[in-house]
Amino acid sequence: MKRTNTPLIILLFAIITLFAINNVAFAQTPNQNIPYSYQFYQKLNPSVYDINSSFHSSIRGFYADDSLLVGQYQSLMKMGVDSLNKRSWVRRKLTDEHLVNFNGDDYNVYIDFLPDFQIGREFKESKTTWLNTRGFQIGGDIGKQFSFYASAYENQGVFANYVTDFINTNQVVPSEMTGKLDGKTKDWSYATALLSFTANKHLNIALGYDKNFIGDGYRSMLLSDVAANYSFLRLRATLGNVQYQTIFAYMLDPGAERFTEDRRLGDRGKWMAAHYLDWNITKRFSASFFQAVTWADAEKEGKRGFDFNYAHPFIFLRSVESANTTSPDKMRLGVNLKYEILDKTTIYGQFMFDEFTAKEIFSSNGYWANKHAIQVGFRGSDLFKVPRLNYLAEFNTAKPYTYAHFDRVSNYAAMNQPLAHPFGANFREFLGLLNYSYKRFDFQGQMIYANYGADPAGLNYGKNIFLSYETRVQDYGVSTGQGIKTNLFFTEAKVSYLINPKYNLRAEIGGIIRRESSALTTQNTGLVTFGVRSTFRNLYRDF
Repeated sequence: MKRTNTPLIILLFAIITLFAINNVAFAQTPNQNIPYSYQFYQKLNPSVYDINSSFHSSIRGFYADDSLLVGQYQSLMKMGVDSLNKRSWVRRKLTDEHLVNFNGDDYNVYIDFLPDFQIGREFKESKTTWLNTRGFQIGGDIGKQFSFYASAYENQGVFANYVTDFINTNQVVPSEMTGKLDGKTKDWSYATALLSFTANKHLNIALGYDKNFIGDGYRSMLLSDVAANYSFLRLRATLGNVQYQTIFAYMLDPGAERFTEDRRLGDRGKWMAAHYLDWNITKRFSASFFQAVTWADAEKEGKRGFDFNYAHPFIFLRSVESANTTSPDKMRLGVNLKYEILDKTTIYGQFMFDEFTAKEIFSSNGYWANKHAIQVGFRGSDLFKVPRLNYLAEFNTAKPYTYAHFDRVSNYAAMNQPLAHPFGANFREFLGLLNYSYKRFDFQGQMIYANYGADPAGLNYGKNIFLSYETRVQDYGVSTGQGIKTNLFFTEAKVSYLINPKYNLRAEIGGIIRRESSALTTQNTGLVTFGVRSTFRNLYRDF
């Protein structure tokens, strides 16, 4: 029984063939994907949250050649660059340009080396931490319709105590991949790839091995980039003030029970179909609707594969899922709202329905199946009229057992990490971020306070989304924070100097203070790091 992503490939080429027959010339449309990174994307805030435009801010990644972003993006790519070209070749390659660049009349290709070298000191355990990452990226565009991007990293490292505990428990490096993770030194690799094709001025098609993010916040309760990369086919259609995105994805679950020890079958897989409709009702206000369904690639009864009932990009998935009265699939529904209350100031929110029982939803008896997640926040730029001073404040919460299912293969996760919030479920979180850029210097501070209910050994109070919700401790009296009451305080500060804007190469010094405490244990972390880092990617360590 050989694994294959053939349905995605067939569907991609069918769609490309359908639209490629229309070769009439049209004006350049968005096509060149910007790899998602909160650290970089917040610098686009003045254009993204401009009350004079109707930008679809909650669908990420953005496009570098979007007419509403191109000016801001190009200015960031030219930060500190010598426009007179008087610097030496070596100096230009180090501080201004891509390492290798090929240009023609209708194509552009670049290649860069991506280091991430860090050394640090964790004071609690008197331990030296370090990271040795060697990576590369290659990208470019061919004509106005096709672009591509790929990156790969080889990594070894020793982490702070709380990250090491996470890796040992979950057998995955946060936001990255599995690997040789049993010893003190962790060894793993990581890769991304994306092919982007703009069929016409209304439709973009992407085939990728990467991540997706939906929302205006730092976190997302709908779909985030916390988990490892996965294969996907993404269709993004724009018509006036409406943008519609469909994602068909194939993911791995290495922690799921295997049906056989045959190594040729590898880890068990799962599928996801996610649809998202974003409507800019006015230039200030947008409302969006989200639906996603997950299902196992194979069960004990046999292989199921991709379900073409979910392949139609404009269908209401709930009707398909509920048509099968014994369906093992899991459906989730959500909304995303945004309102730009002031110039450069935006409030936003998300609400995700995982499951509910109509007769219990308005009761106050804490019924376990009334599962949902909420996000409320505000963000903006030029705080106190200081240019490039960006800020964000956010509250997130998820009820116990949210994102879980009776079978872990169909839960809302990939590669042993959640597809939404890194805390899983059964938590409340308050966070704030502040960032300021001055020329090539960048200053960022972050604070998080969270409380959640941890799961004692052998009991399921709803935080661990990989446990079957059929093992719940009770049906009624369920409340957020039940279990082992735990408090988390996390603060981080970073100062960096941008060496080369083309691949975000920077020298960075940072510090973390973290305290996790409960009635059973307390873990303190004090960490200082220094490094030379590059690339645009989110690697979450704030948990």
